[in-house]
Amino acid sequence: MQNMHDDGRDNVGANAHGQEVRKGARFAFGENWARFLSVLDQERIKQAEESLAAMLEIDDLNGLTFLDAGSGSGLFSLAARRLGARVFSFDYDPRSVACTGELKNRYFENDDDWTIQEGSVLDIDYLSRLGKFDIVYSWGVLHHTGNMWKALENVDTNVADNGKLFIALYNDQGGASRRWHTVKKIYNSLPNLVSSIFAVIVYIPLELKLLLVQLIKGNPRAYFSNIAHYDKTSRGMSWWYDKIDWIGGFPFEVSKPEEIFEFYKSLGYQLNKLETRGRGSGCNEYVFQRKPKSLP
Repeated sequence: MQNMHDDGRDNVGANAHGQEVRKGARFAFGENWARFLSVLDQERIKQAEESLAAMLEIDDLNGLTFLDAGSGSGLFSLAARRLGARVFSFDYDPRSVACTGELKNRYFENDDDWTIQEGSVLDIDYLSRLGKFDIVYSWGVLHHTGNMWKALENVDTNVADNGKLFIALYNDQGGASRRWHTVKKIYNSLPNLVSSIFAVIVYIPLELKLLLVQLIKGNPRAYFSNIAHYDKTSRGMSWWYDKIDWIGGFPFEVSKPEEIFEFYKSLGYQLNKLETRGRGSGCNEYVFQRKPKSLP
């Protein structure tokens, strides 16, 4: 395995990211994650650990290396480290890098087994320098790069023989996905205050529809109960900050499960676990395992 150490990164990536955000071509995920950290507590962290272990079908990560490609808030880097892995985290968004660093400072200050850098999953030279990992994790990231299929190809670089690749990608809903692409593009083109108003305008009819369904069923309290319990069933995430992440998440690409399965099958992977959204929105989750080169 590679020697996991910090090395100096120049400001080219940060400048490029900032320019994309200012042009409305990219959502400032890191700003949303920074606000999310204000509500992060031990219960959420425990939920993140449990969801990670469940999808990987293991009790702990002791003795394993873990690459978090697009670490976002840093929650799952933290979860992997608490489960015993040696963790390497990187993100394209400087604020996300800072969020991950904040969690390391809170819970694993001065820990040599957790490294954090700024980097891009589209930079194959950067990925090649990182080496191989037992687990490569990228949840809800690769579809936001602006070149999803290239990103899917690039992360293969870092998966060790017999290693696992855990990714989550937006489900292709056909026309609904195209409409959301337009909504997201508009949201990111607006000034901050106006974008917040726009988000409320978009979400009000959607939430009213969900409430109406429960009213018809004679159980309106279920709508509010679902919101109240969202945090207990969503990998430790937050209902409100996930809403902002969804409407803001741009660039935005989608895929069908069979497309992803065939793509990684051609690269020598077997599918260990799959959780799909059916016809719904959100992410399909995949855990692939690279077949040892000695196997057919």
